Amino acid sequence: MFIQVILLIIGFIVLIKGADIFVDGASSIALNCKLSKMLIGLTIVAFGTSAPEFAVSVKSIISNNSDMVIGNVIGSNILNILLIIGICSIIKPIKVKSNTVRKELPIVMLFSTLLFFLIKDDLFISNINMISRNDGFVIILFFTIFVYYLISIMRNKKDEDSDDMAKYGIFKSICFTLLGIVCIILGSNVVVDSASRIASMMGVSQKMIALTVVAFGTSLPELVTSIVSTRKGEQEILVGNIVGSNIFNIGIVLGLPVAMFGGIPAMGFNLIDLITMIVAAILLFIFAFKDHKVGKFEGIVMLMIFVIYYSYVIIG
Repeated sequence: MFIQVILLIIGFIVLIKGADIFVDGASSIALNCKLSKMLIGLTIVAFGTSAPEFAVSVKSIISNNSDMVIGNVIGSNILNILLIIGICSIIKPIKVKSNTVRKELPIVMLFSTLLFFLIKDDLFISNINMISRNDGFVIILFFTIFVYYLISIMRNKKDEDSDDMAKYGIFKSICFTLLGIVCIILGSNVVVDSASRIASMMGVSQKMIALTVVAFGTSLPELVTSIVSTRKGEQEILVGNIVGSNIFNIGIVLGLPVAMFGGIPAMGFNLIDLITMIVAAILLFIFAFKDHKVGKFEGIVMLMIFVIYYSYVIIG
């Protein structure tokens, strides 16, 4: 137990430093290439911080641990919005561009709703809830449409912040970004493995570990990267990271492994788990739609819902 605690602390240190390097590198890439920082957040940052979820998902589905796969995605998506956006908006109000409110946030709601209907077969056609291989292909199809949307954004390289000076040159920016991703993945893997072993020693169920320890652990890259982005004033990277990560989690972390390896049962998850995921996405849209800003009050509301939900999960 003591060794696992030490490894947990080391993992956190590597993770935090990696996120710091990663944000600087990604921001510099955007400025060097005259690309929108939102686009960088939706792609490079989102993909990099979602890598731990994908690794856990593939490992779990090969091991026939479906609860870990689905719980990882649902838990991470809830944490990304309610916990991460909640904390960051309390630290500093988050400005959300009108284009993000009109386009990217509705896409997050669409993916969350899609996952709800694909999992809850007992509401429509079957008594057994599961994500089938066909469901995986449907998710991939929706994700392909999202990729097409990203390509359409890339065609417009004009960036409102193009007059800002990049911290590093393009080569150094790419190197720092890659180094940051490696540190983030290694650090988060150490944290997740150590925390999972500690939880197992305490006799916690796999579903509980998936929704709490693993979901929190694999969301640490998003959490740390988002807090660092907030402190550095890189709010477009922050919002793009969360929006992109939630879409990547459903499209790639869940959809791709299921399409590759076959369907998995989803009987261990209640209606409240899926509803909370959708409510989180809707709340973010409503708060941002009001005045294109998520402030301290909205952050407190998100954290309260987060605490209520996880109190239910732990007590239940």
